[in-house]
Amino acid sequence: MSSHVVSGDQVTSGLDRRTELREFLRSRRARLRPEDVGLPSHGRRRVPGLRREELAQLAGVSYAYYARLEQGYGDTMSVEVLDAVARALRLTEEERGHLIRLAQPDRQSTTQAAPRPQRLRPTLQHLLDTLGVPAYAVDRRMDIVGWNRLAAAVFGDWAQLPPEERNVARLTFLSPEARDRFADPEGVALRVAGVLRMNAGKSPDDSHFSSLIQELSQKSEEFRRLWARHEVSCGTIGESVRIRHPLAGEFDLVHEPMALPGGAPMRLMTYHAEPGSRSEEALRMLASWEMEPLR
Repeated sequence: MSSHVVSGDQVTSGLDRRTELREFLRSRRARLRPEDVGLPSHGRRRVPGLRREELAQLAGVSYAYYARLEQGYGDTMSVEVLDAVARALRLTEEERGHLIRLAQPDRQSTTQAAPRPQRLRPTLQHLLDTLGVPAYAVDRRMDIVGWNRLAAAVFGDWAQLPPEERNVARLTFLSPEARDRFADPEGVALRVAGVLRMNAGKSPDDSHFSSLIQELSQKSEEFRRLWARHEVSCGTIGESVRIRHPLAGEFDLVHEPMALPGGAPMRLMTYHAEPGSRSEEALRMLASWEMEPLR
């Protein structure tokens, strides 16, 4: 697979699974201090975090065995060993899943030379249109494949963009107008980078991820910095997101994503306001404004 990922301040060619596994493990090990896991700290350390031998001790495996894993060779290791390493590293459930996918990728995956356009079923578009909250649908590549008018009122009119630019990651890092809709664009950017890394790990042979990561790496210093952190995330679930709207001002929406059944993997992203809140009033005001049809 030909793609570009970031390691430190460098952009290297290829979303290489072994490189990803090695850098991910190193980044998780670097965030732990000996005192965090009940180990003595022996003087000054050349690099932050736990040493390899300390991590191996915590996981209950030999140093040579763990070193081989951190070199990117996890194919022959059992899930039990990977779970022990995940516990030693104090990984979240999302991070554990990412580790296992990198260490033992699906051998049935096939390379896709180009993305296949995703279309929303008419019934799903009708569902979006009848929802009384901002909602849109994204595919696994974070392309926005459908939305309702209230989503356009809150986040911007995506109908005015070329289809190839209707991508959550691309908008987050390359569109000042899209970023300005959030009171905390840096926090949103971190979560989006985490979702992109998780999705790319699930589809290691998808060339669309390659070109997207390459584009963002070349055009956004912020993306390069956040990508180097190796965070993984399934996004905000049930969390409040503060919107900064040019007409309605600032208000809070609760994000609730859900998987859509059937066909290629898609997720429905919905945002609602707390009942009786000022945010609900702002949404009601936006909904009451007449807008030109988006299609």
